[in-house]
Amino acid sequence: MFRLALQRVSAAVGSKLRPISVGQQQVRFMGNTIDDGQFKTWKPLAPTLRQRRMTSRKHLHKGGPVRELTVAKRRTGGRNNTGRITCRHRGGGAKRRIRLVDFRRKETGPQQVIRLEYDPGRSAHIALIKHMETGKLSYILAPVGLKPGAIVQSFMGESKPKSAAQIKEEEESAAAAALAAEAEARAQFEESLAEDAETDAYGKVESIEVEGAQEYTSEGLKHQAASSSRASLVVGNCMPLKMVPIGTIIHNIGLHPFGRAQLARSAGASVQLLYTAPTGLAQIKMMSGEIRRVPVEACATLGRVSNANHKNQKLGGAGARRRRGWRPTVRGTAMNTHDHPHGGGRGKSKGNKHPRSPWGKPAKGGKTRRKPNPMVVRARPRR
Repeated sequence: MFRLALQRVSAAVGSKLRPISVGQQQVRFMGNTIDDGQFKTWKPLAPTLRQRRMTSRKHLHKGGPVRELTVAKRRTGGRNNTGRITCRHRGGGAKRRIRLVDFRRKETGPQQVIRLEYDPGRSAHIALIKHMETGKLSYILAPVGLKPGAIVQSFMGESKPKSAAQIKEEEESAAAAALAAEAEARAQFEESLAEDAETDAYGKVESIEVEGAQEYTSEGLKHQAASSSRASLVVGNCMPLKMVPIGTIIHNIGLHPFGRAQLARSAGASVQLLYTAPTGLAQIKMMSGEIRRVPVEACATLGRVSNANHKNQKLGGAGARRRRGWRPTVRGTAMNTHDHPHGGGRGKSKGNKHPRSPWGKPAKGGKTRRKPNPMVVRARPRR
């Protein structure tokens, strides 16, 4: 009897694993879940599963991360060193390990993508890469289109900018080399004319002025170096902004020369490069519409951050929020007078006050920045 029942159950489970067609895509029905490659939905066996919709992870690594590239995350529950709550709505949640993502990309040379992984500490996916010469492993943010087996490189080169003496020495050596090359070319040109000359009019060679000759300075050399390296425009490559062509979509951008990346790191984020130069400041356009200046020595990665469907997923219930370390949020109108500016009074009234935070600052559209940022060329459009 037991064997017969087990055979019936296995047959039923095997029938559920058959792929079904939705439109032109093949969807694999695995018991109570359906994964179409974009989202994963659940059969409504419970009220919280009816609206639950998560991004697909079937293309990601099924195992755990590299232990050496993680550290334990110690939680504080939103408390400071005196035990008082300084960050509300924090506490509990499942244990996590922080993935050490390389935001500087100082390692030069080809690196191969081993696999794509899920990171519980961020909305974007991460990629495990291995240096093809040294064998060193590291994590980077996975852009859209990056697949296992791809080769990425970093052109950040030096860890710190050159000194003024080094730049001057390079300028002098480059100028001397340019003069020597020009003299050699002039001599070869004079010899060719002397051989081909048939009359005295053609036998004399006057000094030739080269029109549009580029001045051999540090800016010219950097611009030539940038032009020569633009051939390696592959998604996932990291390079200074001065080496990126204008109009390119980039992400993972730094704010300081040779510093770590700080902008456009969340899922689906991207930035467009509007202007760059061999030296000085570049201009980038954020997804919010803001245009700001960034040093041309700052790092940038080609492409757009992966997992763009993260903004369309639904957790479904309060338990999913608690497992992620979030505690309930209480409305200000439900508090007492001394707990919130909206608290107290009869009914649901908030006392004809504009929406504000518990500390009295405007909460919906009000300006709270006292000093404008000098690096912002045009602020984002506000409602």
